[in-house]
Amino acid sequence: MPELKYKRIVLKISGEGLRRDSGFGIDADELKRVGAEIKSVHDLGGEVAVVVGGGNIVRGSQIAVHAQIEEATGHYMGMLATIINALAIQDTLESIGVPTRVQSAVNVDRVCEKFIRRRAMRHLEKGRVVIFAAGTGNPFVTTDTGAALRASEINANAVLKATKVDGVYDSDPVKNPEAKRYTHLSYNEVINSRLEVMDVSAIDLCQRNNIPIIVFNLRTPNGMCDVVCGKPIGTLVDSNA
Repeated sequence: MPELKYKRIVLKISGEGLRRDSGFGIDADELKRVGAEIKSVHDLGGEVAVVVGGGNIVRGSQIAVHAQIEEATGHYMGMLATIINALAIQDTLESIGVPTRVQSAVNVDRVCEKFIRRRAMRHLEKGRVVIFAAGTGNPFVTTDTGAALRASEINANAVLKATKVDGVYDSDPVKNPEAKRYTHLSYNEVINSRLEVMDVSAIDLCQRNNIPIIVFNLRTPNGMCDVVCGKPIGTLVDSNA
């Protein structure tokens, strides 16, 4: 069994990561693939926490504009969407033998636990995957910041930002075939160059707690295992660039 460079990780996955296209809802095949990737790291002895977004169901800032409701209300709706996604991931993982707990920043005690830091850490120590839902529980705060916050709270060794591209580029690689991919960046380079890795508050929180961020393609087979084993895939963001 390979030695893990990052034993305790927070995987940040967007709601769109549960779909092959940009449509609405959850794609069963994508859900199973995500579950299999998480299981592969769990089987290596990794301690895995997951923060999932809700954009495949409700994106708070957008629905506030389109439905003409208060933005705070839209954000709360988005938090509830992340709980739906978290429950889907939980059920998928447990169907393949991975013990899992969902902890929510918004109390929904009929379906999941409330977030308690020490309990979350104990779950990880006992080999359970912990899925953090509802972001931070506050409107106007992204799930990226929620991932950085939870990573800081549970003393994670790294944040894995799963995307649909294989790292961080200097421009959109879909629109620009000449876009350059970075292999290593500092936190300050990301902030100063306004690179779209995570929002600034999330980068700042990781920097203050010295938590590296690895941006990788969620659809790369065994990509998560490669990352936790320290293989040079994707883009590494830390203080040493």
